[in-house]
Amino acid sequence: MATVKPFFCIRPRADVADRVAALPYDVYNRSEAKKETLREPLSFLKIDRAETQLPDTVDSYDSSVYKKARELLRDRIQDGTFLEDSEECYYVYELIMDGRSQTGIVACASIDDYLNNVIMKHENTREDKEIDRINHVDICNAQTGPIFLAYRSCAVIGEVVSEVRKEAPIYRFTAVDGITHIVWRVSEKERIHAIQEAFAGIDRIYIADGHHRAASAVKVGLKRRKENLDFTGKEEFNYFLSVLFPHDQLKILPYNRAVKDLNGLTKEEFLRKAGEHFTVSLVGKKAYSPKKKGTFGMYLDGDWYALAIKDALKTIRDPVASMDVSLLQDYLLHPILGIGDPRVDERIDFIGGIRGNKELERRGNVDIAVAFSMYPTSITELFEVADAGMLMPPKSTWFEPKLRSGLFIHKLS
Repeated sequence: MATVKPFFCIRPRADVADRVAALPYDVYNRSEAKKETLREPLSFLKIDRAETQLPDTVDSYDSSVYKKARELLRDRIQDGTFLEDSEECYYVYELIMDGRSQTGIVACASIDDYLNNVIMKHENTREDKEIDRINHVDICNAQTGPIFLAYRSCAVIGEVVSEVRKEAPIYRFTAVDGITHIVWRVSEKERIHAIQEAFAGIDRIYIADGHHRAASAVKVGLKRRKENLDFTGKEEFNYFLSVLFPHDQLKILPYNRAVKDLNGLTKEEFLRKAGEHFTVSLVGKKAYSPKKKGTFGMYLDGDWYALAIKDALKTIRDPVASMDVSLLQDYLLHPILGIGDPRVDERIDFIGGIRGNKELERRGNVDIAVAFSMYPTSITELFEVADAGMLMPPKSTWFEPKLRSGLFIHKLS
């Protein structure tokens, strides 16, 4: 059963929360992050990406970067930008995008649940990406970016959240990207008990987004255990900062594909080969987005095509092999375009669905030969893959809206 506990939160003052809240550290490159910190001096990116506050000659992963982050976090606590809770609380966090709302519980999840597969994964992680956040968390002695977790909707949690949302929030603001963020504090013992007991009755929780942050937090916790052999399991380093959402409120956007060349084929040869496993129909100049599983849009030489997987392939039952991203990879990208390992092949690019088909057209007119608009992976597919102990292909899901960093911080000691 899942351990999801309240925690002593460090959070910004209400009058500066909108200025502090920042998109996750990994959506920016270094120059973009620096530009954002210049635009907003209170942005949490200064702490999440502290290299922005050092000369450009300093490597992004130099030890001085993490020490700078620790210093900046300490300074913001001391000058009152951040407040520290005196009691353990949950928080209710609502995000509204294009009129659609999703509301989660901000809490701390257990590293033991991660290790014992109560918290399920669906992606591999890369060690080089983990090391960066391990250093950041360990040296700052705090987790600053929440892990996006999902659970099968629970009536008890939903009732508590509904009651909390009737009250006055501690934060309400609309960020520059148009996403509205609303936060309520949950400090009443009865509500805390109800939430904690409800999660204790849930046998599986799923990482939706943030596999690298989760793995890093767990590894820091294990490191602290080795450094404190008399640990009890109750120390804060045994838990990691999370926001947990019910599955029926989540929306996954497609993760589109673009390939730089046709692998030596002419347009006609490529279309003929694609037709072996897909029904290929010319749509024309109007952008095409697939409307159901097993269908794809394709932008090629200024025109849009509709692709549909042929009937013989619709009977695949393997939860990974039956995913649209797998069907495209296994029956077109690999055998026809020669994309063997999409994790490392430099001829393929992945474009988040938030950018829309216009970005596929733009790239198609600039630096790529063919682009594919995907039907989004469903949350049910994500659960099925994780439940089977399997891993999704790379770049299978794009979650929006993104959780903000800096609104909730969890100290490890």
